[in-house]
Amino acid sequence: MTTTFADLGVNAHLLSALAKNSIDSPVTVQVEAIPPLLRGRDVVIQAPTGSGKTLAFILPIVERLIAVKGPGPRALVVTPTRELAIQVDRVFQSLATDLKSALIYGGVGYVTQEHALKSGVDLVIGTPGRILDMVSRRRLSLNRVQLLVLDEGDEMLDAGFAPDVERIIELTYEPQMALASATMPDWVSRMIQRHLDDPVRVTIAAPAEDALEHGLLRVTRLEKLRTLSKLLQRHRGSAIVFGRTKHGVRKLSRDLRNLGHDSADLQGNLSQNVRDRTMDAFRGLRTNVLVATNVAARGLDISHVDLVINYDLPDSPQWLTHRVGRTARMGVKGRALTFVTPEDEAAWRTLRRQGAPALPEVDVRSLLAEGDWRYVAASLVEPEPRVRTARTTPGAARPAQSWNRRRRRPRGRGPYRSDQRPASAGA
Repeated sequence: MTTTFADLGVNAHLLSALAKNSIDSPVTVQVEAIPPLLRGRDVVIQAPTGSGKTLAFILPIVERLIAVKGPGPRALVVTPTRELAIQVDRVFQSLATDLKSALIYGGVGYVTQEHALKSGVDLVIGTPGRILDMVSRRRLSLNRVQLLVLDEGDEMLDAGFAPDVERIIELTYEPQMALASATMPDWVSRMIQRHLDDPVRVTIAAPAEDALEHGLLRVTRLEKLRTLSKLLQRHRGSAIVFGRTKHGVRKLSRDLRNLGHDSADLQGNLSQNVRDRTMDAFRGLRTNVLVATNVAARGLDISHVDLVINYDLPDSPQWLTHRVGRTARMGVKGRALTFVTPEDEAAWRTLRRQGAPALPEVDVRSLLAEGDWRYVAASLVEPEPRVRTARTTPGAARPAQSWNRRRRRPRGRGPYRSDQRPASAGA
């Protein structure tokens, strides 16, 4: 028998709001996390992004706030990024209650956020730095917080927010706590032991790999942009294209627009207002290609992305996983392509040694000519080890070279071209 939200203890008003948003049945993380949260238990949720955990903790928060009135804020959700804070608030607002929330994050002025806090709010959603900033300005007090949620705990550790998060917890008085994290690094595990009281643990496995079709596309550097453009022309849905650097992402988005694509870039040099407009346009299907740095690789729940392209290789297998995790969400099928040029071979071999998966190689000719994902024979790609060959016979003296001391390479060679720089250059 299928479990319903009513079975989990969700009230009639929220059931109506969920129905209006076409949310009829709870997913696994919601079935396991909502009942203990409603009973007042601390909960640890280990689940990948896109598993439905935001609603799993927002519904109990709303139930608590509706049941017990009083001065606020009475609930606090801490997130590592501004985009994730906005996403959590969007879920909260979709439930159409008379409860008030305030979004607190950096990168924008204080006036609007201070006004929201001064007018009185039930729920604060924000990033650690700005939350503590508002506390130090005496605009925000956390001593009435009854329910504290730490979302994407492992990412807050990666972003260097661990001390700020510890300080925020110290400013509250024994609230019920929920922590959500895709992985459990040491800091997250220690914090659970130190601050959560006998928590219920909810563990959700990553979605089945057959929901994601991930292939490797070998392409020359000179053909890389043309190949991407043709691929996007054949693709009718929404796509995210990942680059490595802010400058590279900005330039790639401009090049795609010049080729006739409806493209926008998302990277750290943009103001928060521009980033918000970009994400609103992409979510609203007014833009169908988002070119982004890793800022879009975690925490963003955009359900209609059915293609992810790694135009530039990431720095680690973990970032590769986070990037392709923007598609094939909630059991819906999706595709990902990782571009590898001859210049990328060494970096790809390194990623494979570090744990990146072996990928089937897509036949670029059939893909561009017919839009058909055919695979090269021998399918799984394992890069050939690079064999060093001696330039001289064993024991022979090496030819003398005249070295330019300042440039540290043989005279007569031209300067390095920009395309020959190491993969880390310009990062």
